[in-house]
Amino acid sequence: MDSLSLAQARRVALGAQGLHRPRPDPATGPDGVGGVTMRRAMATVDRLNLLQIDSVNVLARAHLVPLYSRLGPYDVGLLDRAAGKAPRRLVETWAHVASYVPAETYPLLEWRRRNYLDEAWGTIAGAPLAHAAELDLVRRMVAERGPVTAREIHDELVATGRSGPRSREEWGWNWTMAKRCLEFLFFTGEVMSARRNTAFERCYDLPERVLPAAVRAATPVPDDEAVRRLLELGARAHGVGTLRCFADYFRLRGPAVRRAHAELVEEGVLEPVEVRGWGERTFRHRDARLPRRAEARTLLSPFDPLVWERRRLEALFDVYYRIEIYVPAPKRVLGYYVLPFLEGDAITAFVDLKADRQAGVLRVQSAHPTAHAGPGTAAALGAELAVLAGWLGLETTGVTPAGELAPALADVVRAA
Repeated sequence: MDSLSLAQARRVALGAQGLHRPRPDPATGPDGVGGVTMRRAMATVDRLNLLQIDSVNVLARAHLVPLYSRLGPYDVGLLDRAAGKAPRRLVETWAHVASYVPAETYPLLEWRRRNYLDEAWGTIAGAPLAHAAELDLVRRMVAERGPVTAREIHDELVATGRSGPRSREEWGWNWTMAKRCLEFLFFTGEVMSARRNTAFERCYDLPERVLPAAVRAATPVPDDEAVRRLLELGARAHGVGTLRCFADYFRLRGPAVRRAHAELVEEGVLEPVEVRGWGERTFRHRDARLPRRAEARTLLSPFDPLVWERRRLEALFDVYYRIEIYVPAPKRVLGYYVLPFLEGDAITAFVDLKADRQAGVLRVQSAHPTAHAGPGTAAALGAELAVLAGWLGLETTGVTPAGELAPALADVVRAA
């Protein structure tokens, strides 16, 4: 069995994610976007396998930031075109959670769509029982009017007396009946997202009007083979990790995952490796490479694939990180929307960021060093914040004096 130090394992993980080398210089391309083409953007997505979608927009949409972390400033319209215009390179489905995936990956998740009773959460899985008649009506409306939003269908149902006004009393998602029906149909693949509108609402349509013809014509993949391929994609994207790490990438579970893992090990696709200091049974994908050094300086979204599996992050990078969006403000330790700062092969800081678009300010609401911060961390982070602000179209950066790193960071920002 091969043996890796934690430092070597970190470099393998960073290399697999495309986070080991410096990003392109934004000045090398037109309009300050580093010359990032559609081809380069899609190559990065293919490396990651998916982009997680989240509705929080305090800084930037969750699916946009992983490409920024690896490529630097780029035209976000590339992703809009890739997912919203034919022939679509990306499609939405439930993968890690709600995610964009390469169109070719969509058939590998058919078993999840079929097994919605076990795979979907309650509001979605219960829709056929709670709204049986309405489901058929919504199906017909999408076929007749798609692409169409949940709001448009809800308004039509209210106007024709087939649904009541939206309740404002329930806590949480507070979905309308139309939205619940559409999300069930979306989860099961009966409808798809043709695009997102300017309000980031899904525009639902029939699969035959969304999926590329080659994907629709693809031979169905047996369930066990699909799970095996998804597990291998997760292992390839991680480079090194435990079975739990690899399975979490596409949220795989159950006996089929263990069988797939055993097959991948037997075939040599996954190689047992000892990571000294990890303390768990770990494996390396056979195509993973060990970069000689890690030189990236970049901020990572809370929804970046590198930080999804928090136990893996703690084992590899020796940092404790949790998202605190749902933690009451007085109990937050790091802040509301906290991004890790990757400096070389170490996570050296956590910053709570907010894009104040009305004021044109990138607000640093707190800045905390980790045990791995060095004398140059504040300067490196300040430079990164300037690039991020420019990408977001913000004119300045403002630092609130919260967190041990904030004073030094404020000095750097003022001197810039």
